[in-house]
Amino acid sequence: MSVIKFIVDEILSKPALLVGLMALIGLIALKKSFSEVLTGTLKTIIGFLILIAGATLVIGTLTPLDDLIQQVFHLHGVVPTNDAIVALALQSFGKQVAAIMALGFLFNLVFAWITPAKYVFLTGHHLLYLATVLAVVIGTAGIKGANQIIIGAIMLGTVATAMPALVHPFTKRVTNDAGFALGHLNTLGYIMSALVGKWLGKGSKSTEEIELSEKWNFLKEPIVTTSIVMIIIYVALSILAGPTVYSNGGNYIMYALMQGLTFGASIAIIIYGVRMILGEIVPAFQGIALKIIPNAIPALDCPTVFPFAPTAVIVGFLSSVVGGIVGMFLMGPLGLALIIPGMIPHFFDGGTAGVYGNATGGRRGAILGAFVNGILITVLPALLLAYMGTLGLANTTFGDTDFCWSGIVGGLISRMGIVGAYIGTIIFAVVLLGLASYVTIKLNQSK
Repeated sequence: MSVIKFIVDEILSKPALLVGLMALIGLIALKKSFSEVLTGTLKTIIGFLILIAGATLVIGTLTPLDDLIQQVFHLHGVVPTNDAIVALALQSFGKQVAAIMALGFLFNLVFAWITPAKYVFLTGHHLLYLATVLAVVIGTAGIKGANQIIIGAIMLGTVATAMPALVHPFTKRVTNDAGFALGHLNTLGYIMSALVGKWLGKGSKSTEEIELSEKWNFLKEPIVTTSIVMIIIYVALSILAGPTVYSNGGNYIMYALMQGLTFGASIAIIIYGVRMILGEIVPAFQGIALKIIPNAIPALDCPTVFPFAPTAVIVGFLSSVVGGIVGMFLMGPLGLALIIPGMIPHFFDGGTAGVYGNATGGRRGAILGAFVNGILITVLPALLLAYMGTLGLANTTFGDTDFCWSGIVGGLISRMGIVGAYIGTIIFAVVLLGLASYVTIKLNQSK
């Protein structure tokens, strides 16, 4: 268990090291020189650390925004926050989570090797989150020990392999086939956003083609537009909340102004980090594809698609929040717990949904697709609470669609007893991997 714990704590749970390790393996497999291996590996790791720094900065600016919204509108309920619920769950399920995550990643590699879906999931923290969901719902249903770990690992490996494959037809369209896949477990939301864009966005221009007169040319710069939008939101909410909230002893309007500007800076950092990663990891993965897993494709975190449609990210974020608010008002009539929109999942999930909706349906697709995503990441977390035992009574839960639906499925399967759970897990793996393989084969045939 100590070896597994080391692998999970020191490698798998640190995305920069996990992706750097894959780059190292790929470059060695390509028989690159020592200098090229060292440079490529370090640039990959540093690029990821830059991306993480940007994401951390985003989270730091969105947390007070969450508090402002709750204070202004007097909201009290469950706020989906992955990091918070994982921290609570690890107190009771730490060993199980570690084992499920490590064994589940091995299943991902095996499934990528033996099926046409050649996707290696490299977003380490999402593997951790999914392992936590599965450990909780399976353990809460009464399945413990080795059975809990094996069932959870098979499900994790299946989801990590299949979901990048299922969304990849749209990912190729988003990235112009840049050589990587999306490894972010809000995949159901992105697929729905892309489909909504396809169905309802015909003829709509891209968010990146907004026509402006010369005096508004500054809005063509995505970082400038992002900063202006966020400054308006922060300042407006701060005025409504009053001067006593989050002024840090200074002027609260200036505090709000700086939060908006910091948000813009964080997006610039993320975009720079993404470009640095993609410049190294995609070529390095050719080595893995040639020597280890034929045609392997790295599945990377959602900010990797932000540079392809940065305006759509902000459109999607705002539209997803609106969807979350609409979904919040559906909770009472549906008899579900009140889910308050959390800015962190709505930014990353909603922003990415905007990119996917824009790719298939332009501005209309970005708006409507992200709106649907916002409803999904409100309703599904409420449904998941019923399968989380005492953790379902906490004031937070998981926020992304794939954590929720796979947790619900895992909870239902686990309530069938040990034999029934194994049968259900095998059926789950066969169906999902079969569907992923079919999509992959059809996609390859269309080249």
